[in-house]
Amino acid sequence: MEQYLIDTNVISDYLSDCFFINATNFLDAVIDASPNLSVITQIELLCWKTSAPIEKSIARFIADSNILNINEDVVANCTKLRKGKKVKTPDAIIAATAITYGYTLITNNAKDFENIKALKIINPFSL
Repeated sequence: MEQYLIDTNVISDYLSDCFFINATNFLDAVIDASPNLSVITQIELLCWKTSAPIEKSIARFIADSNILNINEDVVANCTKLRKGKKVKTPDAIIAATAITYGYTLITNNAKDFENIKALKIINPFSL
């Protein structure tokens, strides 16, 4: 089965029930199979200023997720991306994490990653 890395914006839209049924069904299956998150996504989620009930939902989502930390391979891939393309560091870490693990990135911000040829992307809004 294909493995996926979920970007922060997708989690926000998923928890807000913003997707059409095809995207929701796809994401339900990905999440049920054990969601993969970059440590950057974990940090971004924990930094949201939101209500206590949403913070609890986010904490449960993170607890149920596989958090992929920054390791030497992610650093090497991130460095290659940053030297070769104009990519913000958090996005480069997320992309490098997906590339390192061979995962497809699920993101609503495909434009942030469009020039990274080694990265496979799915935008749930296009499903």
